[in-house]
Amino acid sequence: MALPKLHKLELQIMETLWNRGACSVREIQEAFPEKDRPAFTTVQTTVYRLETKKAIRNTKRIGKANIFEAAISRDTAQSRLIDELLSLLGGTTKPVMSHLVKSGKLTMEDVKEAQQELRRLARKEKAK
Repeated sequence: MALPKLHKLELQIMETLWNRGACSVREIQEAFPEKDRPAFTTVQTTVYRLETKKAIRNTKRIGKANIFEAAISRDTAQSRLIDELLSLLGGTTKPVMSHLVKSGKLTMEDVKEAQQELRRLARKEKAK
């Protein structure tokens, strides 16, 4: 199954479901900061689009409210976004890495973690 492409509001809704677990549309809407809160109908429409994309699923109904939960993990959604970004950059990671270094967002701890992951991948390849 292809991973769904998620837009900003969809990702914000997914973030609520990942953090809080199963929620109604009203609970999702109320999770937004009051000054930036989208209309209930906007959240409702977006939730149903996410359901169509199979990013969330309806788990039960309580009274008139449907309860939804994330059907894809945060890691899955992040991987899709990163793959899209790299695709826009011609598949190379250098612009991303350069930006992270220049902006100070890449820490030495991040570099060490990346080195460990690269070593693990190298060992896996060697074992094949």
